[in-house]
Amino acid sequence: MEALVDGWARGGGGCSGTDADTDAVAVAAGPDAVTAGPGADAVAAGHGADAVAAGRGADAVVAGPGADADLSGRTGWTPVNSPTVWDRSTPSSRTDPAPEAAPPTYPAPPPGATAGSPLPPPGVAAGPPAQAPGATPAPPTAVTPFPPPPLLGVGVALPGPLDHTRGVLHRVTGFAEWDGFPLRDALGERLGVPVAVDKDTNAAALGLAVAGERGSFAYLHLGTGLGAGLVIDGVVRRGARTAAGEFGHQVVQLDGPPCDCGDRGCVEALCLTAVSRGDLAEAARVLGIAAGNLVALLDIDLVLLGGRTVTSAPEVFLRGVGAVLDERARRAGEPPVPVRTVPGDIAEGAAQLVLAPLFGRADA
Repeated sequence: MEALVDGWARGGGGCSGTDADTDAVAVAAGPDAVTAGPGADAVAAGHGADAVAAGRGADAVVAGPGADADLSGRTGWTPVNSPTVWDRSTPSSRTDPAPEAAPPTYPAPPPGATAGSPLPPPGVAAGPPAQAPGATPAPPTAVTPFPPPPLLGVGVALPGPLDHTRGVLHRVTGFAEWDGFPLRDALGERLGVPVAVDKDTNAAALGLAVAGERGSFAYLHLGTGLGAGLVIDGVVRRGARTAAGEFGHQVVQLDGPPCDCGDRGCVEALCLTAVSRGDLAEAARVLGIAAGNLVALLDIDLVLLGGRTVTSAPEVFLRGVGAVLDERARRAGEPPVPVRTVPGDIAEGAAQLVLAPLFGRADA
């Protein structure tokens, strides 16, 4: 995505490095949907991808390793060094679409002529062309397809912290240089369509709610960082400053390892330390303790687990988190809160940032 705003990078707000998670994507156009609701056209993100936008008809975008942004469809922009980004600094990487030719016009057929049949020469009666007995019928005349639908908007999901309301990034996990960058306005000005920006965990939680998850639940995402998307009574809760769900930065060990946020003993730091030494069972236990705090604080109905680290060993995390929650429920004399793993489709959730309000979910 930094290529899209290389002027910002030259001014000292650039970005380096890659995020191994699929942390972004966005798309809304046309009736053929890859998302839960109608309107999305095509969308995909891969290793290191941050944002994707697809446009006209069935255009698709796939961002691969190291990719930051890819725009196709109505924009006519094409990837650079396939399949990475459109780079503003490389004029040859932009291919402007050729102007659409005006549809051909033909004189109206005389009485008796059928649509698509040739006009008869002067003095010859109109009617279907003669055909020899046993001859193969001529194929039907091709019909010009309807023009593709317009791009409805772009949704971008990426790690927090950020300001969802204003579309401004803060010290995004792994990309601290983006602090203060107005991503929503920059993309909106460039693309000429509405843009919505949110945390990846909120987008994933929104996608799950739209897809049918009911009640109050927490989506916990463990990958290069640890965050949560919170849905209370069916509504995504972001807080006054989009700071709700900074789940990974609750301190559970006062003298624990330092965290990138400046504290010590944060759940994120403890989990990632355990993962780095290959102790996934310990990472799951710590995640379970933090999930138990969330259950006690918000009285949620369900805990959903996702993210690259969880999907690499789902049974380990289901067992570890479930054991902690079961023990907590036993002590409290309550039914245990169920735990499940889910895909946590951030791409679909990012598209729903645009689509859900258009289809009646004003709380999106």
